[in-house]
Amino acid sequence: MDPEVLERLDTFIRKKGLRRTGQRDVIVRSAFSSDDHFTADELFDRVRRTDASASRATVYRTLSLMVEAGLLREIELGDNHKTYDPNFIEKPAHNHLVCIDCGRVTEFEDSHVELLNDCITRRLGFRPVRQSLKIEAGCEQLRLKGRCPNLIATRLSGKRLRKKR
Repeated sequence: MDPEVLERLDTFIRKKGLRRTGQRDVIVRSAFSSDDHFTADELFDRVRRTDASASRATVYRTLSLMVEAGLLREIELGDNHKTYDPNFIEKPAHNHLVCIDCGRVTEFEDSHVELLNDCITRRLGFRPVRQSLKIEAGCEQLRLKGRCPNLIATRLSGKRLRKKR
């Protein structure tokens, strides 16, 4: 984990009159232990593997602090749950392709998207600050081969996918 994350959070919580705690550190380390997007419940499960005494409320409060401090981005990827993106610091202008069949999330960066964003905002009289694009698409493997390993893994994990429109 990048030490800058803990430093930025430490500075932020001190300004808010809060203190750094061992549980907060475990939560932050758990949030940034992987590049994968996660829900609050998934983070809670990760944290509990390290600290069985951690409460769900502390995880939720710390998530809010990390979002407010600009360390995580809260995004909606189509599963009706808030999802948190730990890759926001390293790649602030990345986008998401979400498979509506298997739920797989693929991050991508594309200079054409950035150029289009810049052109549209300026044409409409705005200055771009940040951008995030979510594209929902059907799984090509499922369409061509009739099966998708990501769909099988998703079903085995118990995650519920939203219905196609």
